[in-house]
Amino acid sequence: MVDVVFIEHLAEALCGVSAVLFTFIATLSRSERAENMAQNAIFFLLIAAAGVLWWLSLSGGVLWGSNYLPKPLSLVCLVLAVSARMNIKGENVSFGANPHSIKRMGEEE
Repeated sequence: MVDVVFIEHLAEALCGVSAVLFTFIATLSRSERAENMAQNAIFFLLIAAAGVLWWLSLSGGVLWGSNYLPKPLSLVCLVLAVSARMNIKGENVSFGANPHSIKRMGEEE
């Protein structure tokens, strides 16, 4: 049987590495190959983190003092894993007004 503390540390490590890669994705996107590698790494790390968090919950472990937290966080990991695979390449997905376009519209009038 694996120690619950080990599972907790494994979950924290997987989530931490994913967060660091997610933070530096803009820097890594300068190269298409590096961006694809980072996206794949984030995807697989988050899927693994979701599995480990679920395992932690089933083992009776706690995460940051809560035995309720691992299951909802595993769902968040799955949502982030799917979003890590989305490649929008700087396209405007909101199509809403931003402060720069509002200023330009005011100057044109």
